[in-house]
Amino acid sequence: MTHQNLHISKDLDGAKRLKKTDRRKQILLELKLSPHVRITELAKRFNVSAETIRRDVDSLAQDGFINRAHGGATAPAQGHYPSLNERATARTAQRERIGAAAAQLVREGETVMIDSGATTIQMARSLAYLETPCTVVTNSIPVAMTLGHGVCDVLMCPGQYLAAESAVIGTETLEFLGRFHVDHAVIGASGLTEEGPSETVQGFAAVKRMMLRRATNRHLLIDSDKFGRKGLASVSELDDLTTIVVDQKPNGRLLTALDASEVALKIAD
Repeated sequence: MTHQNLHISKDLDGAKRLKKTDRRKQILLELKLSPHVRITELAKRFNVSAETIRRDVDSLAQDGFINRAHGGATAPAQGHYPSLNERATARTAQRERIGAAAAQLVREGETVMIDSGATTIQMARSLAYLETPCTVVTNSIPVAMTLGHGVCDVLMCPGQYLAAESAVIGTETLEFLGRFHVDHAVIGASGLTEEGPSETVQGFAAVKRMMLRRATNRHLLIDSDKFGRKGLASVSELDDLTTIVVDQKPNGRLLTALDASEVALKIAD
């Protein structure tokens, strides 16, 4: 690692060690400046063991923030994935049906976490149309704007802004979500297989995972075009979900896995 890339923090020998969340922020910042970081160098710099840094790297890779590499980590490849606006204009009829069916799962006075996505925005629109008074916690600016002018109380997460998704992610987002216990978590996903839902957008898997962890009822909204697809990072197993709302019934191995799980399948009419 060059001297230029070391400027973002002082020499930490003998200094107070950074907390885990701060250390992981620094790793992500370093990868914006350098294409590759080494575990041994990071361990020396943060005055922690190589095993501690390895756990940091593994966690960041699992959440889709970085790619694991031999002896260290690299920034994720920037392959094209449709932006929120691009996704929102595709398969709108299916998303509207799924969103309308999902909105009916929420009752007056309940608390809901809603993550960012084209289908969850449709769910927010249906919830606004039904005028169901509830409290919503979200990382999605369009969801907050849709529900913030009606009967819902909306809590917007802080975090790093993703312009292409009109949403926030990162450590601050996860810490904020971790403060709440809610009746429902409503998430979308990039793909769904017999292994469970997965996500491609950087940082989204961690947000979805935290929302599921903090909710009594855990709902996945996904259209049939994503059946059989795998995103970069795993979100959960099928059994971690309460309900999957879809526009049509899946088949093959996915249907077999759903039948064997305890998750309820709701087909949007």
